Amino acid sequence: MIPSAYPSPEEIARLTARMLLEIEAVHLNADEPFILASGLPSPTYIDCRKLISYPRIRSTLMDFLAVTVMRNAGLEAFDNIAGGETAGIPFAALVAERMALPMTYVRKKPKGYGRNARIEGAMTEGQRVLLVEDLTTDGGSKLSFVDAIRDTGATCAHTAVIFYYGIFPDTEKRLGDQGVALHHLCTWWDVLAEAKASGAFSETTLTEVESFLNAPRAWQEARAGS
Repeated sequence: MIPSAYPSPEEIARLTARMLLEIEAVHLNADEPFILASGLPSPTYIDCRKLISYPRIRSTLMDFLAVTVMRNAGLEAFDNIAGGETAGIPFAALVAERMALPMTYVRKKPKGYGRNARIEGAMTEGQRVLLVEDLTTDGGSKLSFVDAIRDTGATCAHTAVIFYYGIFPDTEKRLGDQGVALHHLCTWWDVLAEAKASGAFSETTLTEVESFLNAPRAWQEARAGS
């Protein structure tokens, strides 16, 4: 069912941040930083995969994602909803259900046997595809998925995520240079504001996290290898 209510982007961001904090998908630790896939340290970590286990929150956020995309891109802008392997797959399915559209998913790399396909499901030349993922940091993995979609002859000019880091200034330009618009529900700044309002973490932790968000590369370089 296509949602009919359209909360403001600001209210969507606040509520999304609140829900992520409520289910403890947000992890903050300045004393023992998390190590990201890049090998660099971070005092922040978010696990959007937890959302699939919370039906009420999951349903609300998928409504938010569907209305955000339709408000920004148009109600008839897409023919196919594609999820990125693996975290994007359940969310793509839920968004596709709301928008009454076919759903496919994109592998990170060819599976190495059979058809050796990267696209699973029916995607055809000329279809306008929305790529759905759980989150994005610098946009790099999104472009690999977009290339796989475009290789089928379909187009992909939009990607939608629940969570966007919002701290690396070149992310949206990087995507935009490849003809891809980014749609998201909330960022680390929204989570920080809600964490401060709710008292979910200590003031010391939040101060250190804010320092990281203001200058992530400098924060990481100062602590890399420590």
